[in-house]
Order: sequence, then C-alpha cells, then structure tokens
Amino acid sequence: MKEILSGLFTVLGGLGIFLLGMKHLSEGLQAVGGAKLRNFVGKATTHRLSGIGTGVVSTLITQSSAMIAAMLVGFVSSGMMTLVQTVYVMIGANIGTTGTVWLLALAPSPEMAGLAGLAAGGLLYFFVRGEKVHNLGLAILGFGLVLLGFYFMMKGVLPFKGNETVCGAFRKISVGNVWDVALVALGAAAVSAVIHSAGTVAVAMMLASQGYVTYETAVAALFGANIGTTVTAWLAAVGGTSDAKRAAFAHTIANVAGSIVFMPLVLPVLAPAGKALFPHWNAVTETAHGPMLLGVMAPIAFADTLFAVLRGALLFPFVKPFAGFVERAIKQPENEKPHLSSLTPGVRLSPVIACDQALQEVVFMRKSNMELLDCARKVLAGTADERVEKHIVHREGILDNVQREVTEFLGGIMSTRLPQDVAERAQRLLRFTDELESVSDAAASVLKAVRRLKKHGQEISAPSRELLLAVHDRVAAFAAKVTPWIRSPRPVVDIREVQAESKDIHAFLRDCRKAQLGRVGPEDPGSSMRVLAELDIINAYERMRSHYLNMAETVAGGKR
Repeated sequence: MKEILSGLFTVLGGLGIFLLGMKHLSEGLQAVGGAKLRNFVGKATTHRLSGIGTGVVSTLITQSSAMIAAMLVGFVSSGMMTLVQTVYVMIGANIGTTGTVWLLALAPSPEMAGLAGLAAGGLLYFFVRGEKVHNLGLAILGFGLVLLGFYFMMKGVLPFKGNETVCGAFRKISVGNVWDVALVALGAAAVSAVIHSAGTVAVAMMLASQGYVTYETAVAALFGANIGTTVTAWLAAVGGTSDAKRAAFAHTIANVAGSIVFMPLVLPVLAPAGKALFPHWNAVTETAHGPMLLGVMAPIAFADTLFAVLRGALLFPFVKPFAGFVERAIKQPENEKPHLSSLTPGVRLSPVIACDQALQEVVFMRKSNMELLDCARKVLAGTADERVEKHIVHREGILDNVQREVTEFLGGIMSTRLPQDVAERAQRLLRFTDELESVSDAAASVLKAVRRLKKHGQEISAPSRELLLAVHDRVAAFAAKVTPWIRSPRPVVDIREVQAESKDIHAFLRDCRKAQLGRVGPEDPGSSMRVLAELDIINAYERMRSHYLNMAETVAGGKR
C-alpha cells in the first residue's frame, strides 16, 4: 500500500511539475518572441495560407493552442480580426501545438534532458545579466521542468505494474472498435478540459510506454485532448461579444467535427500509419526502471500531427461557409460594440496581444472624447438639444466603465512576468485611459455648468459665449493634434513644441478668467452666478488642456 501511495504522489507531482514547466516555457518564449506576435498576426490578414502559418508559428512561440484560442477570441471580440481569419489561424494552431508532443517523443532521456535544461536555464536566469537572457533562461527552465515532470510520471507508475487490480482496470479501456475509441476520447476530453491538452497527451504517452495501455488507446486519447482544450476559448468568451462567442464556438465545432469524421479511421488508418513510419515502435528498451516501450512515443506524436493536418485539410476549402454557419448560429445583438474579453481564471493571454486589445479600447475612448468635445461646443453655442445632452451624460458613463475594464484587464496581465517594453506599453495605456476618462468628466462639467444657469433662469451672455467658444476651439485643436499619437507606440514628437503650445493655451485661459471676473458688477444682479458658471467652464477646459499635455508627454516618454 505504501508503494502504491508513493507511486500515486509521484505521478501527481510529476504532472504538477509538467504543468508548471509548460507555464514557464510559455511565458519565457512569449517574453523572448512575443514582440513579433503582432507581425505574425498582421500576416494573417493577407492570405489564408499566411493565416495558417501564423497559427503554427504563434503556437510554437507560446507552446499552447489553448492560449492561442484565447487570443483569437480577444482579437475577434475587439474587432482586430474577422471570424474567417480566425478560423485559418486556428487551423495552424492545431498543427503547431503538436510540437510539444514531438519534444517529449524525441527526448533521448527525459531525466537527463530535463536536468540539463534546469542547469542551463538556471545559469542563464540567475547568473547572466540581460532581460532577454533571463527570459530565455526561464523558457529553458520550463523545458527542463516539462521533461522532468514527464520522467516522474513514468517513474511513478512503476509500482502499479505488480498490482493486478490497477493493470486489469487499464486493460478494460483498450480499444477494439470505433465505440471504444469514442469512449476513450470522451474521457481524454474531460481530463484535458481540467488540466492541459499537452498534459493529457503526455499521460497517454507515458502509460503506453509502460505498457499499461495499448498504442491504439493512446492514439484514441488524442482525439479527446483536442476537444477538451476548447474549454479555454469558452472561458475567454464569457462576458464577451457575440463575435467572441462565435470564435469559441467555431473552435469547438471544428475540433469536434474533425474528431467525429476521422474517429473511424483510428484503427484502420491513423494508428497503422504510425507503426509503418516507425517499424520499431514496439521494441522493448531496458532502462534503470525496467523494460519500457520508449519507441511508441514517436508514432503517437506522428498520429497527433497527422490528425491535426487532416482536420485542417478537411476544413480548409469550407472556411467561409463554415464561418457563415457560425455567424447564423450565434446572432449579433443590435448596437453591440466590440470590447475587451474579460480575464477569467484559467485564461492567460499573451501580454503583447493583451496590449493590442487594450489599445482598441483606448482608441475608442479617444474617439468618444472628440465626440464629447463636439457636443460640448453645441452646448456652449446654445444649439444642443436634449438628445445631445443625454449623449454627453451617457457617453461619460460608458467611458467610466471602459477605464475600469481596461485597468482590470491590464492589471491582470501586468501581474505576470513581462518584457520591459511590453510593461512600459501597458503603463502608457493605463495612463491614457486615466487621462481620457478625466477629459470626459471635464466635458460633462461644461454641461452641468450650463444646466445650472438654466435652472436659475439664466444663460450665457453673448460676449461670454464668443469667448467660451474661442476657449473651446483652442483646446479642441490641441486635442486633435495630440490624441492621434496614441495609436503609434513610438511616434516622433517634438515635446518642446507641444509644451510651448500648451503654455500659450494656459496663458490664454488665464486671461479669459480675468476677463470674466471683470464682468461682475452691481448693474447686473445675476452676473455673479453667471460668471461663476462661466469660470467653471473655463476651468474645465483648463483641466482638459492639462490632460492632453500629459498624454503628449507620456507618448514622448516624459511621464508614466
């Protein structure tokens, strides 16, 4: 009994090490090559083959098709990609994720390779300076943990070989027909939904190498692993737009349909193909822990890759009709605006992609601010109707929610290890959201001041109206000049020129305040209340000027 418990804890501990290694491997590779992801994704919009290539390369960078699926949900939700482009990238991601399986299959000795990875990664991570070197070290450490975890899983099942109860239970799940294949796939789907598709495949490979399950049973488990991993896409789509749900639905339907179509070919075609390519698959290898079928892992990896390629080939000619079916199945509500996918437990997006998504929201805030400025001018000019006033109040509330959403979104991303340039970009985006939301508050203050006058039966005088419109035009022109820089990560900005222009506007507003104070007099009993409201309006524009200057300085690198 003691040996059984020891073996069980060794298997579970090895699985934990394996999953921790996948996490570090993914984060390290993203930090090293994550800045290139945007270029890869950009190529997905040019051609359908480019989209598939993008999926393959992106998955090799992140070492997780589940993470790529979550990214795609975010892309579609924020309007950065169409559903058709997403499906092409998804096909490539399913192929690229088989790279992890090949790493396990081709490692000559998981124990020695894992320890070597820990040694090399540890040296780079702890003793060599440089952020890129540290990130590379983290990736190598993760790779070592993956192999070492796999080794401990193989070692942990050794005590079970002498237990007839355990061996008999495994013999019952052997596959002899399509129905058996379906049952094994269903069980593997449940396991991969909880842990990780690569972890599920690793367990299947480990059991096959020890002789607990047959090679055919391990191949059948691949079908379920590809279905269970789609849960991550649904987690990313929770609370998202209809496009986000469409992306998750497309991922699930494509994987389920591919499994159903090719499941009857497991025993007559897919499994024999691996045996034919690796004729010594069943050769027994003597190890320090007894005889093992280590050669069985390569044909399992081949079957996984072949299955992914066949699924992609099946879907490739029908991507547009397939996308049309998904769009009809999940209707889009009227007036739905693209927005960020909520960060939910278990969903980890690439920091680079997360910043791209957040940028879409910042651009929306910038556009909304310019609309609010136009509405504020109508209020000052006396041409605003009730619809315009309601729009100001409603949009200001929306921007409050958007700022909170972006802050929570990027806050979750920034809690992970980030490359310095990505961390700085996230900080800039957070600063932009704060400044833009404050501008919307100031625009709402203009409306409140005018409404306060109307409540007391007064309105802005003709001379004051002309002056306030001039104030608005100066600040609005400054905003139109500064805010387009938000889109570019490193625009060429002459910050001294911007600061000089801001200083001129500040002086102009100061003179306007003095001029308004001079309008208070005993000959006009209501002048004091009117001038106070007009001063509040000028102060609101002074705050706007300050916020836009802060954004310009943030873009130029002067503020964070």
